[in-house]
Amino acid sequence: MNKKKQRIGILGGTFNPIHNGHLIIANQAYDQLELDKVLFLPDYIPPHVDKKEAISANKRVEMIEKSIENYKQFDIELLEIERKGKSYTYDTIKKLIEINPNVEYYFIIGGDMVDYLPKWYRIKDLFDMINFVGVKRLGSSGKSNENILWIDCPLIQISSSLIRDYIQKNKSIEFLVPEKVNKFIKEHHLYE
Repeated sequence: MNKKKQRIGILGGTFNPIHNGHLIIANQAYDQLELDKVLFLPDYIPPHVDKKEAISANKRVEMIEKSIENYKQFDIELLEIERKGKSYTYDTIKKLIEINPNVEYYFIIGGDMVDYLPKWYRIKDLFDMINFVGVKRLGSSGKSNENILWIDCPLIQISSSLIRDYIQKNKSIEFLVPEKVNKFIKEHHLYE
């Protein structure tokens, strides 16, 4: 008898820091696609050309854990952190499928990232392995030549770079990040 495949969403990123926008996107994907769970997948070193200054992986992971601890629909996947080095989605997905062959994965990306998919490492193979989910955002058409599942999401303009900028300018980040993350950032003097 074939066991029904679990439907798992993956929201990858640097999460430098995680913010309420990430949680809203993950929850919208969970609800709209009727997923069993959404995994937050922090990268160790992002493979992007524009090198980002990220705080230590351990601190980013701790902030994610604090953000999701009260939500049964969320979890964290540390594969890229444990592997270290640059994170390529293909390598991560290949490994996840090996570990969990009875899971159907839904990889969640911002609508603005859909246009960059053709440049991703081994993108054709990835399309055979997983479902891509595009989150409609301001400035994204919600259309693509690729096979993308689109979800609607409240248009909330929060970004990690905005939060880092606010901290450096001594502005409040209350309501932009979960309360426990705000407290953690202050206690550890992050992004100052």
